[in-house]
Amino acid sequence: MHISAPTSYWRCLRVQLRVVRALMIREAIGRYGHDNLGFFWLMGEPLLLTGGVAVLWTLTRQTHGFHVDVIPFALTSYCLLTLWRQMVFRSLRAMRQNAGLIFHANVKFFDILAARAVLDAVGILTAFFIAYVPLALFGYVPPIHDPLLFFSGWFLTAWFSFGVVLILAALTELSDVADRLVHPIMYITLPVTGAFYMVYWLPEPLREIVLWSPLVHASEMFRAGLFSPDIPMRWDAEYLLWWCLALTSIGLPLSLYARRHVRLE
Repeated sequence: MHISAPTSYWRCLRVQLRVVRALMIREAIGRYGHDNLGFFWLMGEPLLLTGGVAVLWTLTRQTHGFHVDVIPFALTSYCLLTLWRQMVFRSLRAMRQNAGLIFHANVKFFDILAARAVLDAVGILTAFFIAYVPLALFGYVPPIHDPLLFFSGWFLTAWFSFGVVLILAALTELSDVADRLVHPIMYITLPVTGAFYMVYWLPEPLREIVLWSPLVHASEMFRAGLFSPDIPMRWDAEYLLWWCLALTSIGLPLSLYARRHVRLE
């Protein structure tokens, strides 16, 4: 019997979605173990980092001023920074480390990388809300002003990070030098993540410079969904979207090329 193209496409899509879901479960169990406390660390790691920094700043009476309280600023900053850094660092040699899974007919390297990225994005966002809900109930953080903008900012941050993941996963298979360069480069790029400032705090010439960074737009967009509309934000969703598309367009063919050079460990 002939199967129409749309039916075949949706069937294949459902299969791949089940594959990604299974890989997410496998990755979560592999990282955090089978017990419930182990799985908690999917959310607990970024939660402890964010909560610890917010408490430290509050106890030492450090404030950023500019009508932005330190706790919501720390909460948004470190969740976004954790998402970016965790996704990037987990991409290094990810293809080689999971090469054994490719012997399964429906498993591709893209599925493995996507499963790890979605797990990180969902886990860290869940950690954000575990911290956010009680803080909001006690009035330490504002209610979410624009949920659509808030979640769009998080989605585009995750997509941008995933585009970088595709490229780095390929490059670290093709060259050992790339693996060694990622860590120092990540430290050098900390000032252009937007995690430690908001654009309108900076002098005008410096604002135009930092706005070349897509991560600054992502941070501003994410915060714009949470903070009051009285706080000025500078972001361009179209600019960030083009970056996401460009990185994905480079990363996909590069990862397909790199898979021929993967060595089993």
